[in-house]
Amino acid sequence: MSAVVLGAALLMTGCSSSDGGDGTDEPADAGAGITQQPKEKAPFWVNPDGTAAQQVADLEKSGKKQEAEQIRKIAEQPVAEWVGPDDPQQQTRGFTEAADKAGRTALLVLYNIPHRDCGQYSQGGAADGDAYRDWVDGVAAGIGDRPATVVLEPDALLHLVDGCTPEQFHEERYDLLKGAVTKLKSLKNTKVYLDAGNAGWQNPDQIFEPLNRAGIAQADGFSVNVSNFYSTEDSIAYGKRLSAKVGGKHFVIDTSRNGKGPYTDGKPDERWCNPPGRSLGETPTTKTADPLVDAYLWVKRPGESDGECKGGPKAGQWWADYALKLAKATG
Repeated sequence: MSAVVLGAALLMTGCSSSDGGDGTDEPADAGAGITQQPKEKAPFWVNPDGTAAQQVADLEKSGKKQEAEQIRKIAEQPVAEWVGPDDPQQQTRGFTEAADKAGRTALLVLYNIPHRDCGQYSQGGAADGDAYRDWVDGVAAGIGDRPATVVLEPDALLHLVDGCTPEQFHEERYDLLKGAVTKLKSLKNTKVYLDAGNAGWQNPDQIFEPLNRAGIAQADGFSVNVSNFYSTEDSIAYGKRLSAKVGGKHFVIDTSRNGKGPYTDGKPDERWCNPPGRSLGETPTTKTADPLVDAYLWVKRPGESDGECKGGPKAGQWWADYALKLAKATG
């Protein structure tokens, strides 16, 4: 089984939209000139001031036009905003207001569950259950009635199943996830997808009951392949098998870096971590190959490290060289 380690990019708010909500696509900043994707293709918000956009602007200022155009492949696509631990209300208000002003939907990832990532590269999370509930309340208050799509706690259920998270924390985690689903679904325009692993699990029998206990019945569906590299075809097959076990729920697929499928060399337990030779996958869209798949999303932010392996920086930090290689390998 392939571990999934994720890095939360702790972005600050105050982001501006790129079209002012009037239907035009004039850039709102004087940097990379990033605009929104056509709404009918990808209704999700493109952050014109994101890390990739800043990299494009810096490269252009340095006269590195070819490299800038490569990184633009990342910067011009809607990618998820990972909500950090501090002042979640301000963060989510900033993201959703900017998205709403642009006539788009904010794509958010909540990744702050207590005992996160079992002490691995992306360890951390809320101090305890009460702190997590307060944090989710802040997230919900910041979203309000504005449109948002939320991927809820990547890895949280898998690490219960694979034994990584100690047994004494299991019941609390189920309760926290179910409570988060309930809170977020009480909002007027928020969709919620519980994370459900990846095609490397092959058989969904181990994960469907945990999904039930975590509140999948109330959620809009589940997410697969977050921060991993399995092909879209394999991810659809895995998701459909799992969907059949949880009441026909729909799902979303992280296609951010799966253009060449999973890495098969090196140590099996580290193939997921900054693997070489990968490429960007299908760009975000709601026009998918199967009616059960609500969207292809870029949940993991291409160009951000999986962790301190293969020469990478800390999880979630921008790695310019890796980003460039991903983009260049993409047709």
